[in-house]
Amino acid sequence: MLKIKRVPTVVSNYQKDESADESVGCGRNCLGACCINGARLPLYACKKLDKSAAGEKPVEPPLAFLESLVLGEWEDRFQRGLFRYDVTACETKVIPGKYGFVAQLNEGRHLKKRPTEFRVDKVLQSFDANKFNFTKVGQEELLFQFEAGEDGEVQFFPCMPLDAENSPSVVAINVSPIEYGHVLLIPRVLDCLPQRIDHKSLLLALHMAVEAANPYFRLGYNSLGAFATINHLHFQAYYLAMPFPLEKAPSRKMTTTVKGVKISELMNYPVRSLLFQGGYSMQNLSDTVSDACVFLQNNNIPFNILISDCGRQIFLMPQCYAEKQALGEVSPEVLETQVNPAVWEISGHMVLKRKEDYEGASEENAWRLLAEASLSEERFKEVNALIFEVIGCSNQEELEGTIVQKQNPSGSVTRRATEAMEVRSRTGLPLSALSFSEQPWLGLAWWC
Repeated sequence: MLKIKRVPTVVSNYQKDESADESVGCGRNCLGACCINGARLPLYACKKLDKSAAGEKPVEPPLAFLESLVLGEWEDRFQRGLFRYDVTACETKVIPGKYGFVAQLNEGRHLKKRPTEFRVDKVLQSFDANKFNFTKVGQEELLFQFEAGEDGEVQFFPCMPLDAENSPSVVAINVSPIEYGHVLLIPRVLDCLPQRIDHKSLLLALHMAVEAANPYFRLGYNSLGAFATINHLHFQAYYLAMPFPLEKAPSRKMTTTVKGVKISELMNYPVRSLLFQGGYSMQNLSDTVSDACVFLQNNNIPFNILISDCGRQIFLMPQCYAEKQALGEVSPEVLETQVNPAVWEISGHMVLKRKEDYEGASEENAWRLLAEASLSEERFKEVNALIFEVIGCSNQEELEGTIVQKQNPSGSVTRRATEAMEVRSRTGLPLSALSFSEQPWLGLAWWC
């Protein structure tokens, strides 16, 4: 039987100095130079981690402070009506089949989401201040600042100035959410970095995954050309109380780098993908994936990233859906769904825009759609060979050849997911909220 324990939530709303002159700035309370002076926001500095992200699983604290902070602040913005639609009203179900694809009917997202304002055939494009970017959002959309600390202790400051001279990394709501608690991690927001991976930003995202210490919290990244819609560097993240199909796919080890990072190829999954694990330190893992991403960017190969299992696994999925779409090579049936396979769809969370697609959702249909995004087997091998060359290791696929059946992040996750779906059918709560209390703003509730 599902048991839920409520825990208190830390809610800190320090969006600006209450005594500040309301007439100062452009009137939109944005992150631009016109409004940034005097702005304040909580600061969460995570503990410094020297151990590998692939080491022993962290001990769960009695109160998950970061999760409570994220969800408490997100719920506050939800109550204030800052989202474009109510994601908690979207229907969600698990599609019957081997992998358990998750289908969501979200008819409003493509109508109310900000439009793409750049070319979809170039992975690297310059930042354009005239187009929408995160310096133009209202400060009320920001939740807190996030940074890697200098020691082994978490530090939290409830009211810290936003330092324009030392650009902060911030966590903000996604105003067009896919799930409850959907947030954005925006590295060095005031530096106005374009949507391209660099070593520092990926390491910061990995820090957040490790700090969350919950296998149901994942971070995703979409490059330009792989359905990123904003050309301003950002990651996405949310909680989903069950494993993604991508996480359950078996893998075959291909090689191990000199820094101990194991690289595997996913088997029997519609999108050909690489899985990175291990390393002698978290930075080893992050740097190896960053090197691979920089290569893909420089060679105009769109890709998606999923950071999973509390930072111990990073999936890299090069894709070609937009290219095939432009060439008229995507089947009409798939095009009619209007689904753009970005990181969450490729991971197995299918965000559907039409009720007919939701009602007729099947594993076969999900597989057919995602397969359109995959590189061909020949092209995938070519890209892998070049990636291995860049990161300084050989492709040992012929020697290794071991297929590993993927295990669930938690031994009882399948049972929990089944219980979660049963509860959802009775309560109408979003799937991601099922690991929380009946009142999600009370914070994360641990499964017992």
